[in-house]
Amino acid sequence: MNSCRNTAPVAGDGRIRSEEVAVKFGRNLFRCRRRAAMSQEELGNLASLHRTEIGMLENGTRLARVDTLMKLAGALSIDPSELLEGIHWTPGNRAEGSFAISDRSLPRRRRGGC
Repeated sequence: MNSCRNTAPVAGDGRIRSEEVAVKFGRNLFRCRRRAAMSQEELGNLASLHRTEIGMLENGTRLARVDTLMKLAGALSIDPSELLEGIHWTPGNRAEGSFAISDRSLPRRRRGGC
């Protein structure tokens, strides 16, 4: 059964604030890093990021930009979509679009994936 939670608190400037997205991304990153048998420092070195940034991403206190997403996926030798697993966007007008977080998993990759 798939469960989704909408998360669309809007900041005063109209930006979507999505702490649940950062937390889900962090869980995905942690799972993929552990599966690759890497420490935060090893992943940081391969992705040209500091170890503390890896920790902040995994803890959900920081949300990755697109370039960081690509660095992490490349360093882990995975498709970037694996780090976004379970994160969905529901389109709407400026004030009504929202993220949804699900427990649904993408099909597992057979080799080297998460």
